[in-house]
Amino acid sequence: MSRKISVKEKISYGLGDAASSMFWKIFSMYLLFFYTDVFGITAAAAGTMFLVTKVWDAFFDPVVGVISDRVSTRWGKFRPFLLWVAIPFAVMGVFTFYTPDFASGGKLVYAYITYSLMMMVYSLINVPYASLLGVMSSDGKERTTLASYRMVFAFVGSLVALWLIEPLVKAFGGGSLTSPKGWVYAIVVFAVIATLLFIGCFAGTKERIQPAKEEQSTLKEDLKDLWVNKPWWILLGAGVATLLFNTIRDGVAIYYFKYYMGHSDEAQMSFLGMSMSLTTLYLVLGQAANIVGVVLATPVANRIGKKQTFFMAMLLAAVFSSFLYFFGVSDTGMILALQFIISMCAGSVFPLLWSMYADTADYSEWKQGRRATGLVFSASSMSQKLGWAVGGWASGLLLAYFGFRANVEQTAFAREGIRLMLSILPAAAALISMLFISVYPLTEKKLKDIAAVLEERRAGHNTK
Repeated sequence: MSRKISVKEKISYGLGDAASSMFWKIFSMYLLFFYTDVFGITAAAAGTMFLVTKVWDAFFDPVVGVISDRVSTRWGKFRPFLLWVAIPFAVMGVFTFYTPDFASGGKLVYAYITYSLMMMVYSLINVPYASLLGVMSSDGKERTTLASYRMVFAFVGSLVALWLIEPLVKAFGGGSLTSPKGWVYAIVVFAVIATLLFIGCFAGTKERIQPAKEEQSTLKEDLKDLWVNKPWWILLGAGVATLLFNTIRDGVAIYYFKYYMGHSDEAQMSFLGMSMSLTTLYLVLGQAANIVGVVLATPVANRIGKKQTFFMAMLLAAVFSSFLYFFGVSDTGMILALQFIISMCAGSVFPLLWSMYADTADYSEWKQGRRATGLVFSASSMSQKLGWAVGGWASGLLLAYFGFRANVEQTAFAREGIRLMLSILPAAAALISMLFISVYPLTEKKLKDIAAVLEERRAGHNTK
């Protein structure tokens, strides 16, 4: 039978995503800007690099899943990676935001190497961390709750990162957002915090689900099971499209306020008694809305189902993203209001995705008689990397197509392109995600039947 997980352990599990999400959000919101306006390479070169490095890295994720499935330690299969990889993760994060004194060609090579290594290290810690959800509990509702804790902490980590990144960069960089020294020292701060959070996650969680003792599957069998796991493929498509939606919006936001809205990073606004740039306010507001969406996801999904909740959230995100196109530089209030609504919808999707990945692992075990949690969960990281790769590549190429040039006044065509990239183009990605999830076959009734069969199988096998 499934055991109830304590609030303390749920919080400990959430610490892991708070750590990785700080870097994920800084990457998605600021890395393209860092490469063009600080590091000194073109938007097209940066976009191509995102595609090349992350497509390769996305296919590295299943390798990590296969390896973690075959690890056996006194701490379990997945938890040890949180301890082993925490420091390499922090070190590579700092090197990614370091600007060497190289010529443009040398800088591009450095960017390819450090960014590739950073994403591989991200896989080595994030794929096992995601897989941990699948072995902490076998109860579907408990998994959704765990995923919600995870995403609340993820968005809190992201919110803290977005709230502090610009002030830290300016504090270390003499008041400038384009100071190379400011960026590297600011990332050191986040690297230390992330290391401590990963260690806290390792220390406070437990692995409970063990495969049946008779189960000794080969890599060929695991890959074959994955190939015929239809729900896995559907979630992969929905996840890629959802990340594409978020990546295009996130990557262009800072350009939108700097070059379309005309707000420099020195311009400050007062909010809740604090002074911050409009860009920071927009981003922080989005993270706060994400948290609201995560909190709402569990009760709504428990009432109408995960699939229907996912579908409705992406439908609303598409509609309100399209509305954003019709507001201009004088409509700051409406832009911020729409950002809150869109981000709330997007935030509710992610705990559902993580919980549904755990369900596809159960489906595979039920269908094939074998369980490969790490390999199945690597799909989640793969979808993130592929969505991020295509989104980053598309963002860079679109900026180049619209004639963007860093640190100069933009043409009318470039400004219109930036406007489309925050509204209509992400809406199209949200619609694609809806199409995938509309054919997802695992209903709540189906999952309940699968769980009952698996409980009986495990009990019988493990008593032999």
